[in-house]
Amino acid sequence: MDDSQEVLVVLCNCPDADCAGELAVGLVEEGLAACVNQLAPVQSVYRWQGRTEIATEVPLLAKTTRARYPALQAWLAARHPYDVPEIIALPVTAGLPAYLSWVATGE
Repeated sequence: MDDSQEVLVVLCNCPDADCAGELAVGLVEEGLAACVNQLAPVQSVYRWQGRTEIATEVPLLAKTTRARYPALQAWLAARHPYDVPEIIALPVTAGLPAYLSWVATGE
């Protein structure tokens, strides 16, 4: 598999379940992710504009490829309600070959 087909898991936290659901469906329908998992709400603690914030957020885990990542990032950043959304891509170093192939080909 060439580098462009490397599978990535993209993490993105959303402010609520409705936003997370809309973004998850959009990523799949646009062909930017093969699969998106919407996880249970989590409590996030972070610094923002000089203050410590505590918020309930809904994480998304999107499976995509390195080739599709730039378009996924741009699409997600344009539609996400946060000024600076968390969009982090992590490489998948191992996995079931048939699953990784499915993510890479979208078939």
